[in-house]
Amino acid sequence: MTSGQNNLVDEPTRSDIDAIAGPLLLEFGASWCGFCRGARPMIDAVLARHPDVRHLRIEDGKGRRLGRSFQVRLWPTLIFLHTGKELARRVRPEGEDELEAAMNCFQDSGRI
Repeated sequence: MTSGQNNLVDEPTRSDIDAIAGPLLLEFGASWCGFCRGARPMIDAVLARHPDVRHLRIEDGKGRRLGRSFQVRLWPTLIFLHTGKELARRVRPEGEDELEAAMNCFQDSGRI
């Protein structure tokens, strides 16, 4: 499993994701998705302000089990997790403020 803000990773298993300790942002999308490409600069900007949050970009699509296990229907879908527990979710975010508010879920829960 590879991590990074600029890499789409091969699909890890749900148990791999649930085992990651600490704050984690899962980003489900597809390299060809216009919505995903449009959201990329705002996601990168917010992540740059939160270096303590691990980020995994997951290539999603037909036959991909991980996205289905999180009930992902639209891209990009961003799921904010702490040690396997979902704290927040944003689907097709429209601005940095929306993502910053979601990032607050980690502070609000005392997990950063």
